[in-house]
Amino acid sequence: MQAFTRHSGIVAPLDRPNVDTDAIIPKQYLKSIKRSGFGPNAFDDWRYLDAGAPDVDNSTRRVNPDFVLNQSPYDRSSILLGRENFGCGSSREHAVWALTDFGFRAVIAPSFADIFFNNSFKNGLLPIVLDADVIDRLFTRVQQEKGIEFAVDLESQTVTVGEDVYPFEIDQFRKYCLLNGLDDIGLTLRHADAIRDYEQNRKQQAPWLFLS
Repeated sequence: MQAFTRHSGIVAPLDRPNVDTDAIIPKQYLKSIKRSGFGPNAFDDWRYLDAGAPDVDNSTRRVNPDFVLNQSPYDRSSILLGRENFGCGSSREHAVWALTDFGFRAVIAPSFADIFFNNSFKNGLLPIVLDADVIDRLFTRVQQEKGIEFAVDLESQTVTVGEDVYPFEIDQFRKYCLLNGLDDIGLTLRHADAIRDYEQNRKQQAPWLFLS
């Protein structure tokens, strides 16, 4: 998993509450479990005017010029600014994969759906919760200064916008995992030597368990 320490990037404003995981990545794209290749279909139904499918060449589809991620400079954004209950709906981990494959490193919103929130940390995407009134001010700022960049510092737990600094809270274990690029597998592999020693000892103590 890619570690997250500090990141600065263009902010895309997605001014819609209750953005669900089916909107982030529609169900027809869920067959793959490769964790990559989902970026071109992130927000597929909003992003394109033509229906999409896994075997459809996206370059042949008409894009929706009114959707924010189809507009410059937001098509190069790496921080997403959202509204309340972001990531609601089904538990599909593909939603996080689609956002990270598009290029997003962080999502800032007043609240997140629990499963999406948890999935984000496991895949290197930083979900940042800020008060609704702060989110309102940030939307105004982004709309007034198109292409503005935010600076996110996980170590200091701050979002910096020009001269303004907004602190955010984060569980310290999740912070540790993100800073060190550790997903569930990475956490387990830290104990690889101890696991190997246990397996070797177990084979000696109970060899009949390992008969093919």
